[in-house]
Amino acid sequence: MKNTSSQDFVRDNAQYPQTGFNRKRAKLSFERMVDMAREMGLEDPLFVCHERAAKSTACIDGKEYINFSTYDYLDINAHPEITQAVAETAARFGTSAGASRLVGGERPQHRLLERAFADLYEVDDAIVYVSGHAANVSTLGFLFGSRDAIFHDGLAHNSLVQGALLSGAERYSYAHNDCASLEEMLKKHRAEHKYAVIVTEGLFSMDGNIPDLPRIIELKKKYNCMLLVDEAHSLGVLGNTGRGVREYFGIDPRDVDMWMSTLSKAMCGCGGFIAGRADLIRYLKYGSPGFVFSVGMPPVIATACYKALEIMLREPERVRKLQKISKYFLSYARERGLDTGAAQGYAIVPIIVGESMTAGFLSQALYRRGIYVMPVSFPAVKEGTARLRFFISASHTEEQVRQTIDAVVEEIPNARKIVEDYRKTHQLEMNMSESETEM
Repeated sequence: MKNTSSQDFVRDNAQYPQTGFNRKRAKLSFERMVDMAREMGLEDPLFVCHERAAKSTACIDGKEYINFSTYDYLDINAHPEITQAVAETAARFGTSAGASRLVGGERPQHRLLERAFADLYEVDDAIVYVSGHAANVSTLGFLFGSRDAIFHDGLAHNSLVQGALLSGAERYSYAHNDCASLEEMLKKHRAEHKYAVIVTEGLFSMDGNIPDLPRIIELKKKYNCMLLVDEAHSLGVLGNTGRGVREYFGIDPRDVDMWMSTLSKAMCGCGGFIAGRADLIRYLKYGSPGFVFSVGMPPVIATACYKALEIMLREPERVRKLQKISKYFLSYARERGLDTGAAQGYAIVPIIVGESMTAGFLSQALYRRGIYVMPVSFPAVKEGTARLRFFISASHTEEQVRQTIDAVVEEIPNARKIVEDYRKTHQLEMNMSESETEM
Protein backbone atom coordinates (compact mmCIF):
# COMPACT_ATOMS: atom_id res chain seq x y z
CA MET A 1 0.00 0.00 0.00
CA LYS A 2 1.41 3.36 -1.04
CA ASN A 3 2.15 5.79 1.78
CA THR A 4 1.01 9.12 0.31
CA SER A 5 2.71 12.16 1.83
CA SER A 6 1.15 15.59 2.12
CA GLN A 7 3.53 16.79 -0.64
CA ASP A 8 2.36 13.97 -2.92
CA PHE A 9 -1.26 14.93 -2.30
CA VAL A 10 -0.67 18.54 -3.29
CA ARG A 11 1.33 17.60 -6.40
CA ASP A 12 -1.00 14.83 -7.62
CA ASN A 13 -4.11 16.96 -7.27
CA ALA A 14 -2.68 20.04 -9.00
CA GLN A 15 -4.36 18.98 -12.25
CA TYR A 16 -7.81 19.28 -10.65
CA PRO A 17 -8.03 22.93 -9.57
CA GLN A 18 -11.77 23.07 -10.13
CA THR A 19 -12.65 20.23 -7.76
CA GLY A 20 -12.34 19.35 -4.10
CA PHE A 21 -11.47 22.66 -2.52
CA ASN A 22 -10.55 26.21 -3.39
CA ARG A 23 -7.06 26.08 -4.90
CA LYS A 24 -6.12 29.63 -3.99
CA ARG A 25 -7.16 29.17 -0.39
CA ALA A 26 -5.23 25.91 -0.15
CA LYS A 27 -2.13 27.55 -1.62
CA LEU A 28 -2.17 30.19 1.10
CA SER A 29 -2.65 27.86 4.02
CA PHE A 30 -1.37 24.38 3.27
CA GLU A 31 0.61 24.09 0.04
CA ARG A 32 2.72 27.18 0.68
CA MET A 33 3.68 25.97 4.13
CA VAL A 34 4.50 22.47 2.89
CA ASP A 35 6.58 23.78 -0.02
CA MET A 36 8.50 26.21 2.13
CA ALA A 37 9.16 23.62 4.82
CA ARG A 38 10.52 21.19 2.24
CA GLU A 39 12.78 23.84 0.72
CA MET A 40 14.17 24.60 4.16
CA GLY A 41 14.82 20.97 4.97
CA LEU A 42 12.07 20.55 7.56
CA GLU A 43 10.84 16.98 7.80
CA ASP A 44 7.10 16.32 8.02
CA PRO A 45 6.38 15.73 11.75
CA LEU A 46 2.87 14.36 11.21
CA PHE A 47 1.59 10.78 11.45
CA VAL A 48 4.64 9.35 13.19
CA CYS A 49 3.80 5.76 14.03
CA HIS A 50 4.20 4.64 17.66
CA GLU A 51 4.91 0.98 18.30
CA ARG A 52 3.47 0.56 21.79
CA ALA A 53 1.26 2.39 24.27
CA ALA A 54 2.42 6.00 24.52
CA LYS A 55 3.39 6.75 28.11
CA SER A 56 6.13 9.06 29.41
CA THR A 57 8.23 7.37 26.76
CA ALA A 58 7.30 6.20 23.27
CA CYS A 59 8.85 3.71 20.85
CA ILE A 60 9.19 4.93 17.26
CA ASP A 61 11.12 2.94 14.64
CA GLY A 62 12.60 0.85 17.43
CA LYS A 63 13.96 3.88 19.32
CA GLU A 64 12.75 5.15 22.68
CA TYR A 65 11.81 8.82 23.08
CA ILE A 66 10.76 10.96 26.01
CA ASN A 67 7.16 11.57 25.06
CA PHE A 68 5.21 14.79 25.60
CA SER A 69 2.47 14.08 23.06
CA THR A 70 0.15 11.78 24.99
CA TYR A 71 -3.21 12.50 26.61
CA ASP A 72 -2.59 9.79 29.21
CA TYR A 73 -2.55 12.34 32.01
CA LEU A 74 -3.03 9.90 34.89
CA ASP A 75 -0.82 7.08 33.57
CA ILE A 76 -3.81 4.74 33.39
CA ASN A 77 -3.75 3.65 29.74
CA ALA A 78 -2.82 -0.04 29.38
CA HIS A 79 -3.50 -0.60 33.10
CA PRO A 80 -3.87 -4.39 33.60
CA GLU A 81 -7.34 -4.03 35.13
CA ILE A 82 -8.48 -2.21 32.00
CA THR A 83 -6.97 -4.65 29.52
CA GLN A 84 -8.45 -7.60 31.42
CA ALA A 85 -11.91 -6.02 31.58
CA VAL A 86 -11.74 -5.14 27.88
CA ALA A 87 -10.79 -8.73 26.97
CA GLU A 88 -13.73 -10.09 28.96
CA THR A 89 -16.12 -7.63 27.35
CA ALA A 90 -14.84 -8.42 23.86
CA ALA A 91 -15.28 -12.15 24.45
CA ARG A 92 -18.99 -11.63 25.19
CA PHE A 93 -20.00 -8.57 23.15
CA GLY A 94 -17.40 -8.43 20.38
CA THR A 95 -15.77 -5.18 19.29
CA SER A 96 -18.79 -3.29 17.95
CA ALA A 97 -22.17 -2.20 19.27
CA GLY A 98 -23.46 -3.27 15.88
CA ALA A 99 -26.04 -0.52 15.45
CA SER A 100 -27.26 2.85 16.61
CA ARG A 101 -28.25 2.53 20.25
CA LEU A 102 -31.83 3.42 19.38
CA VAL A 103 -32.22 0.48 17.00
CA GLY A 104 -30.33 -2.39 18.55
CA GLY A 105 -26.97 -1.06 19.74
CA GLU A 106 -27.81 -0.54 23.42
CA ARG A 107 -25.51 -2.45 25.77
CA PRO A 108 -25.13 -2.64 29.58
CA GLN A 109 -21.72 -0.95 29.34
CA HIS A 110 -23.32 2.21 27.92
CA ARG A 111 -25.74 2.48 30.80
CA LEU A 112 -23.03 1.84 33.40
CA LEU A 113 -20.78 4.51 31.92
CA GLU A 114 -23.52 7.12 31.65
CA ARG A 115 -24.65 6.48 35.21
CA ALA A 116 -21.04 6.78 36.41
CA PHE A 117 -20.60 10.22 34.82
CA ALA A 118 -23.96 11.45 36.06
CA ASP A 119 -22.93 10.41 39.57
CA LEU A 120 -19.49 11.97 39.16
CA TYR A 121 -21.07 15.35 38.38
CA GLU A 122 -23.96 14.86 40.81
CA VAL A 123 -26.53 15.50 38.08
CA ASP A 124 -29.47 13.49 36.76
CA ASP A 125 -28.15 11.72 33.71
CA ALA A 126 -25.56 11.60 30.91
CA ILE A 127 -25.34 10.73 27.23
CA VAL A 128 -22.27 9.11 25.69
CA TYR A 129 -21.36 9.87 22.07
CA VAL A 130 -19.02 7.77 19.96
CA SER A 131 -16.85 10.86 19.28
CA GLY A 132 -15.79 13.70 21.58
CA HIS A 133 -15.69 16.18 18.70
CA ALA A 134 -19.15 15.06 17.60
CA ALA A 135 -20.48 15.42 21.14
CA ASN A 136 -19.91 19.18 20.97
CA VAL A 137 -20.85 19.62 17.33
CA SER A 138 -24.04 17.62 17.54
CA THR A 139 -25.18 18.94 20.92
CA LEU A 140 -24.80 22.62 20.06
CA GLY A 141 -25.97 22.11 16.50
CA PHE A 142 -29.13 20.36 17.68
CA LEU A 143 -30.10 22.43 20.71
CA PHE A 144 -29.78 25.91 19.23
CA GLY A 145 -31.09 27.64 16.13
CA SER A 146 -31.28 30.84 14.15
CA ARG A 147 -33.14 32.79 16.85
CA ASP A 148 -30.53 31.93 19.49
CA ALA A 149 -27.04 33.05 20.50
CA ILE A 150 -23.85 31.23 21.40
CA PHE A 151 -21.23 33.17 23.37
CA HIS A 152 -17.92 31.32 23.33
CA ASP A 153 -14.40 31.99 24.50
CA GLY A 154 -12.07 33.24 21.78
CA LEU A 155 -9.88 30.16 22.20
CA ALA A 156 -12.72 27.65 22.29
CA HIS A 157 -11.93 24.28 20.74
CA ASN A 158 -12.75 23.68 17.08
CA SER A 159 -15.59 21.30 18.00
CA LEU A 160 -17.35 24.05 19.96
CA VAL A 161 -16.96 26.56 17.13
CA GLN A 162 -18.15 24.03 14.54
CA GLY A 163 -21.17 23.19 16.68
CA ALA A 164 -22.00 26.88 16.93
CA LEU A 165 -21.70 27.27 13.15
CA LEU A 166 -23.87 24.22 12.51
CA SER A 167 -26.61 25.52 14.79
CA GLY A 168 -27.20 28.64 12.72
CA ALA A 169 -27.29 30.64 15.94
CA GLU A 170 -25.64 34.04 16.14
CA ARG A 171 -22.09 33.46 17.32
CA TYR A 172 -20.25 35.87 19.61
CA SER A 173 -16.58 35.26 20.42
CA TYR A 174 -15.43 37.08 23.56
CA ALA A 175 -11.79 37.81 24.40
CA HIS A 176 -10.01 34.81 25.85
CA ASN A 177 -10.65 34.31 29.54
CA ASP A 178 -12.05 37.83 29.81
CA CYS A 179 -15.33 37.97 31.73
CA ALA A 180 -15.56 41.73 31.20
CA SER A 181 -15.56 41.11 27.46
CA LEU A 182 -18.21 38.42 27.89
CA GLU A 183 -20.47 40.68 29.94
CA GLU A 184 -20.09 43.49 27.44
CA MET A 185 -21.34 41.19 24.69
CA LEU A 186 -24.16 39.87 26.86
CA LYS A 187 -25.31 43.39 27.67
CA LYS A 188 -25.29 44.34 24.03
CA HIS A 189 -26.76 41.24 22.41
CA ARG A 190 -28.53 38.87 24.86
CA ALA A 191 -31.93 40.58 24.58
CA GLU A 192 -31.90 40.11 20.80
CA HIS A 193 -32.19 36.32 21.06
CA LYS A 194 -34.60 33.72 22.37
CA TYR A 195 -32.17 31.27 23.93
CA ALA A 196 -28.49 31.76 24.70
CA VAL A 197 -25.64 29.60 25.88
CA ILE A 198 -22.17 30.48 27.18
CA VAL A 199 -19.46 28.02 26.17
CA THR A 200 -16.06 27.66 27.82
CA GLU A 201 -13.40 25.05 28.47
CA GLY A 202 -12.48 23.83 31.93
CA LEU A 203 -8.77 23.89 31.04
CA PHE A 204 -7.80 25.49 27.75
CA SER A 205 -6.06 23.05 25.45
CA MET A 206 -3.63 25.51 23.84
CA ASP A 207 -2.66 27.74 26.76
CA GLY A 208 -3.16 25.48 29.78
CA ASN A 209 -5.10 28.06 31.80
CA ILE A 210 -8.38 27.93 33.71
CA PRO A 211 -11.48 30.13 33.22
CA ASP A 212 -13.08 32.16 36.00
CA LEU A 213 -15.98 29.74 36.21
CA PRO A 214 -17.63 31.28 39.31
CA ARG A 215 -17.84 34.62 37.52
CA ILE A 216 -19.14 32.99 34.33
CA ILE A 217 -21.87 31.31 36.39
CA GLU A 218 -22.85 34.69 37.82
CA LEU A 219 -23.15 36.08 34.29
CA LYS A 220 -25.12 33.10 33.05
CA LYS A 221 -27.67 33.62 35.82
CA LYS A 222 -27.78 37.39 35.43
CA TYR A 223 -28.43 37.22 31.68
CA ASN A 224 -30.58 34.08 31.66
CA CYS A 225 -28.23 31.84 29.66
CA MET A 226 -27.40 28.17 29.62
CA LEU A 227 -23.79 27.14 30.25
CA LEU A 228 -21.69 24.39 28.66
CA VAL A 229 -18.28 23.57 30.15
CA ASP A 230 -15.95 21.42 28.05
CA GLU A 231 -13.80 19.41 30.45
CA ALA A 232 -11.79 17.55 27.82
CA HIS A 233 -8.52 18.53 29.51
CA SER A 234 -9.71 19.29 33.05
CA LEU A 235 -11.40 15.99 33.95
CA GLY A 236 -8.80 13.96 35.82
CA VAL A 237 -6.49 16.97 36.00
CA LEU A 238 -8.12 19.59 38.22
CA GLY A 239 -9.33 19.21 41.80
CA ASN A 240 -8.02 17.07 44.63
CA THR A 241 -9.59 13.92 43.20
CA GLY A 242 -9.67 14.79 39.49
CA ARG A 243 -13.34 15.74 39.39
CA GLY A 244 -12.42 18.73 37.30
CA VAL A 245 -13.01 22.46 37.33
CA ARG A 246 -16.09 22.32 39.56
CA GLU A 247 -14.03 20.58 42.28
CA TYR A 248 -11.20 23.08 41.69
CA PHE A 249 -13.57 25.98 42.45
CA GLY A 250 -15.94 24.14 44.79
CA ILE A 251 -19.05 25.12 42.83
CA ASP A 252 -22.51 23.55 42.75
CA PRO A 253 -22.46 21.22 39.69
CA ARG A 254 -26.09 22.06 38.91
CA ASP A 255 -25.08 25.65 38.18
CA VAL A 256 -23.72 24.29 34.88
CA ASP A 257 -26.35 23.05 32.42
CA MET A 258 -24.06 20.82 30.36
CA TRP A 259 -20.88 19.18 31.58
CA MET A 260 -19.00 17.85 28.60
CA SER A 261 -15.78 15.90 28.30
CA THR A 262 -14.01 13.67 25.87
CA LEU A 263 -13.11 10.14 26.89
CA SER A 264 -9.76 10.12 25.09
CA LYS A 265 -7.73 11.95 27.72
CA ALA A 266 -7.73 10.83 31.36
CA MET A 267 -10.38 8.18 30.57
CA CYS A 268 -8.08 6.33 28.13
CA GLY A 269 -10.68 5.61 25.46
CA CYS A 270 -12.49 7.64 22.84
CA GLY A 271 -15.84 9.35 22.56
CA GLY A 272 -17.45 12.04 24.64
CA PHE A 273 -20.36 12.75 26.96
CA ILE A 274 -22.80 15.41 28.10
CA ALA A 275 -24.02 15.28 31.70
CA GLY A 276 -26.92 17.34 32.99
CA ARG A 277 -30.66 17.43 33.73
CA ALA A 278 -32.77 14.38 32.89
CA ASP A 279 -35.06 16.23 30.46
CA LEU A 280 -32.11 17.66 28.53
CA ILE A 281 -30.36 14.30 28.24
CA ARG A 282 -33.57 12.59 27.14
CA TYR A 283 -34.06 15.25 24.47
CA LEU A 284 -30.52 14.67 23.17
CA LYS A 285 -30.91 10.88 23.13
CA TYR A 286 -34.01 11.08 20.96
CA GLY A 287 -32.89 13.89 18.68
CA SER A 288 -29.18 14.71 18.56
CA PRO A 289 -27.99 13.58 15.10
CA GLY A 290 -24.52 12.58 16.28
CA PHE A 291 -26.17 10.12 18.65
CA VAL A 292 -29.31 9.01 16.82
CA PHE A 293 -27.64 8.41 13.45
CA SER A 294 -24.32 7.07 14.71
CA VAL A 295 -23.40 3.56 15.73
CA GLY A 296 -23.20 3.13 19.49
CA MET A 297 -19.89 3.28 21.29
CA PRO A 298 -18.12 -0.11 21.13
CA PRO A 299 -18.78 -1.93 24.43
CA VAL A 300 -15.04 -2.53 24.86
CA ILE A 301 -14.40 1.23 24.82
CA ALA A 302 -17.20 1.89 27.31
CA THR A 303 -15.68 -0.75 29.58
CA ALA A 304 -12.20 0.79 29.30
CA CYS A 305 -13.50 4.27 30.18
CA TYR A 306 -15.57 2.96 33.09
CA LYS A 307 -12.55 1.17 34.56
CA ALA A 308 -10.33 4.24 34.04
CA LEU A 309 -12.82 6.39 35.97
CA GLU A 310 -12.95 3.78 38.70
CA ILE A 311 -9.14 3.76 39.00
CA MET A 312 -8.98 7.58 39.04
CA LEU A 313 -11.43 7.81 41.93
CA ARG A 314 -9.80 4.94 43.83
CA GLU A 315 -6.27 6.32 43.43
CA PRO A 316 -6.36 10.13 43.81
CA GLU A 317 -2.60 10.08 44.32
CA ARG A 318 -2.34 9.88 40.53
CA VAL A 319 -3.98 13.29 40.28
CA ARG A 320 -1.64 14.76 42.89
CA LYS A 321 1.38 13.26 41.14
CA LEU A 322 0.29 14.80 37.83
CA GLN A 323 -0.22 18.19 39.45
CA LYS A 324 3.17 18.06 41.15
CA ILE A 325 5.16 17.22 38.01
CA SER A 326 3.16 19.76 35.98
CA LYS A 327 4.04 22.53 38.43
CA TYR A 328 7.67 21.44 38.31
CA PHE A 329 7.68 21.59 34.51
CA LEU A 330 6.21 25.08 34.52
CA SER A 331 8.53 26.45 37.20
CA TYR A 332 11.67 24.97 35.62
CA ALA A 333 10.73 26.25 32.16
CA ARG A 334 10.22 29.74 33.53
CA GLU A 335 13.45 29.50 35.53
CA ARG A 336 15.27 28.80 32.25
CA GLY A 337 13.71 31.89 30.68
CA LEU A 338 11.16 30.23 28.39
CA ASP A 339 7.84 31.81 27.43
CA THR A 340 5.06 29.62 28.84
CA GLY A 341 2.28 32.11 28.16
CA ALA A 342 -0.71 31.93 30.49
CA ALA A 343 -0.11 28.31 31.59
CA GLN A 344 -0.98 27.58 35.22
CA GLY A 345 0.84 24.27 35.56
CA TYR A 346 -1.91 21.70 35.00
CA ALA A 347 -1.02 18.99 32.46
CA ILE A 348 -0.62 21.39 29.50
CA VAL A 349 2.31 23.77 29.18
CA PRO A 350 3.11 25.60 25.91
CA ILE A 351 6.55 26.93 25.13
CA ILE A 352 5.90 29.82 22.78
CA VAL A 353 8.57 30.52 20.16
CA GLY A 354 6.81 32.88 17.73
CA GLU A 355 7.04 31.77 14.10
CA SER A 356 5.56 28.57 12.75
CA MET A 357 8.77 27.44 11.05
CA THR A 358 10.78 28.03 14.20
CA ALA A 359 8.42 25.75 16.11
CA GLY A 360 8.78 23.11 13.40
CA PHE A 361 12.57 23.15 13.40
CA LEU A 362 12.68 23.15 17.19
CA SER A 363 10.44 20.08 17.29
CA GLN A 364 12.65 18.37 14.72
CA ALA A 365 15.82 19.14 16.67
CA LEU A 366 14.32 17.72 19.86
CA TYR A 367 13.21 14.61 18.01
CA ARG A 368 16.79 14.00 16.92
CA ARG A 369 17.77 14.24 20.58
CA GLY A 370 15.21 11.64 21.63
CA ILE A 371 12.39 13.96 22.72
CA TYR A 372 9.00 13.76 21.04
CA VAL A 373 6.82 16.89 21.19
CA MET A 374 4.66 18.37 18.46
CA PRO A 375 4.62 21.96 17.16
CA VAL A 376 1.38 23.95 17.03
CA SER A 377 1.17 26.76 14.49
CA PHE A 378 -1.28 28.94 12.59
CA PRO A 379 -4.24 28.49 12.12
CA ALA A 380 -4.51 26.45 15.33
CA VAL A 381 -3.05 29.47 17.16
CA LYS A 382 -2.63 33.11 16.17
CA GLU A 383 0.19 33.95 13.79
CA GLY A 384 3.28 34.82 15.80
CA THR A 385 2.34 32.59 18.76
CA ALA A 386 3.48 29.20 17.41
CA ARG A 387 4.59 26.90 20.17
CA LEU A 388 5.56 23.46 21.27
CA ARG A 389 2.70 22.08 23.35
CA PHE A 390 3.75 19.74 26.14
CA PHE A 391 1.21 17.27 27.47
CA ILE A 392 2.42 16.12 30.87
CA SER A 393 1.64 12.77 32.46
CA ALA A 394 1.79 11.49 36.01
CA SER A 395 4.42 9.08 34.70
CA HIS A 396 6.92 11.81 33.78
CA THR A 397 9.94 12.30 36.06
CA GLU A 398 11.78 15.43 37.10
CA GLU A 399 14.88 14.15 35.28
CA GLN A 400 12.90 13.83 32.03
CA VAL A 401 11.57 17.36 32.51
CA ARG A 402 15.03 18.85 33.15
CA GLN A 403 16.56 17.01 30.20
CA THR A 404 13.79 18.26 27.93
CA ILE A 405 13.75 21.89 29.07
CA ASP A 406 17.54 22.11 28.89
CA ALA A 407 17.42 20.76 25.33
CA VAL A 408 14.76 23.33 24.36
CA VAL A 409 16.91 26.16 25.69
CA GLU A 410 19.90 24.92 23.69
CA GLU A 411 17.98 24.36 20.44
CA ILE A 412 15.80 27.48 20.22
CA PRO A 413 18.68 29.72 18.96
CA ASN A 414 19.57 27.11 16.34
CA ALA A 415 15.98 26.87 15.09
CA ARG A 416 15.69 30.65 14.87
CA LYS A 417 18.99 30.89 13.01
CA ILE A 418 17.80 28.41 10.36
CA VAL A 419 14.71 30.52 9.74
CA GLU A 420 16.64 33.79 9.73
CA ASP A 421 19.30 32.46 7.35
CA TYR A 422 16.61 31.26 4.97
CA ARG A 423 15.03 34.70 5.00
CA LYS A 424 18.27 36.41 4.21
CA THR A 425 19.09 34.00 1.40
CA HIS A 426 15.71 34.14 -0.28
CA GLN A 427 14.80 37.74 0.46
CA LEU A 428 11.29 36.90 1.63
CA GLU A 429 9.07 37.09 4.65
CA MET A 430 7.86 33.87 6.27
CA ASN A 431 4.35 35.15 6.78
CA MET A 432 1.89 35.46 3.91
CA SER A 433 2.29 38.67 1.96
CA GLU A 434 -0.53 41.15 1.70
CA SER A 435 -0.97 40.46 -2.00
CA GLU A 436 -1.37 36.72 -1.42
CA THR A 437 -3.86 37.31 1.36
CA GLU A 438 -6.07 39.28 -1.02
CA MET A 439 -6.14 36.52 -3.66
